[in-house]
Amino acid sequence: MADKRRFVIVGGGLAGAKGAEALREQGFDGEIELYAAEPHLPYERPPLSKAYLKTGENLAEAFVHERSWYTEHGVQLHLGTRVSRVDPAAHVIETESGERMPYDRLLLATGSVPRRISLPGADLDGVLYLRTIEDSDRLRAAFKPGARVVFVGGGWIGLEAASAAAEAGASVTVLEALELPLVRVLGSRIAEVFAQLHREHGVDLRTSVQVASIEGESGRASAVVLADGTRLPADTVVVGVGAAPLVELAEGAGLKVDNGVLVDAQGRTSDRDIFAAGDIANHEHPSLGRRIRVEHWANALNQPAAVASGMLDGDAVYDDLPYFYTDQYDLGMEYIGMGGPDDEVVVRGDLQTREFIAFWLSNGRVVAGMNVNIWDVVDDIKGLIRSGQTVDPTLLADPDVPLASLTR
Repeated sequence: MADKRRFVIVGGGLAGAKGAEALREQGFDGEIELYAAEPHLPYERPPLSKAYLKTGENLAEAFVHERSWYTEHGVQLHLGTRVSRVDPAAHVIETESGERMPYDRLLLATGSVPRRISLPGADLDGVLYLRTIEDSDRLRAAFKPGARVVFVGGGWIGLEAASAAAEAGASVTVLEALELPLVRVLGSRIAEVFAQLHREHGVDLRTSVQVASIEGESGRASAVVLADGTRLPADTVVVGVGAAPLVELAEGAGLKVDNGVLVDAQGRTSDRDIFAAGDIANHEHPSLGRRIRVEHWANALNQPAAVASGMLDGDAVYDDLPYFYTDQYDLGMEYIGMGGPDDEVVVRGDLQTREFIAFWLSNGRVVAGMNVNIWDVVDDIKGLIRSGQTVDPTLLADPDVPLASLTR
């Protein structure tokens, strides 16, 4: 007998599309309505700062499914349709145009948005952010030989985009408020690897600097002014100072929100019929024993399966370790786990040639690992983290000792 319930998904990114896919894979044959604020089919975002940003090619690979998949699986798409309100008491969502759609269960997968800067000149033309396909197109058009591109912020997205600009022949400056880019995530020893990488590729990386304003001519950005008065001419200014979870719908619905929407290990919010997945979900992590909110591709890819189970009253929980990757110039990297800048760092390999594995240890236990230009080791690193065992740092650093042998 067919399920007569209607599940509504709000969000046109990877988490929303994978939520619909997981519901069907787990046997739900009721109605699925998916609302996407953007006009595109649901897509994943890593190509926007990596391959697509550099080449403008193979955009189709970013889309989670072809349009025919949604038709064949009975998923009703509402593209270019922004949901403006959730009424939990009535079990109804409402769009900006006034359309109302009842739901039995609701999945919020609204993602995040770039944090905006509130400096003088921040609203000038030529001040760009990166989140959407259109954003990536604008950046690629600006990354031309000789173009002066100033990046405000040296996080993962900013550095990936800076590498694309440098490889396109632009004159690139990166401004970072901290003493090194990525230092809060990686600690100074490994962060220095990325600083050297960009400087070797001609990037003017300036650290421990503060941006005071953006100057313009005829309504368009023309320079970035630092707090010490330094003026950096710019044809384009790219801002990458982090992202903020899109929690307005959740807040308006009265859900518990604190650095994202608070959910359990199945993605259930403080309302038993509303779930959240992806960037906005601040979820209880069973194996880490604390709440985490992860803004990375792997989370949006894998979490929806557990959330779909919860929506269908199953018992699956999401306990994958955080994972992300980056590509910058000739450096490819994968990172798994959650390390901190104060953890002990053990390196296996050579930082100078940028072929190494770094391990973050807390109380002698591996809590995170990052492999740089070394492949097929993520499962071994994951095993070390999952084991919770103390590890001899000398053995960890020795490339002749198989990683798998360190878990008893």
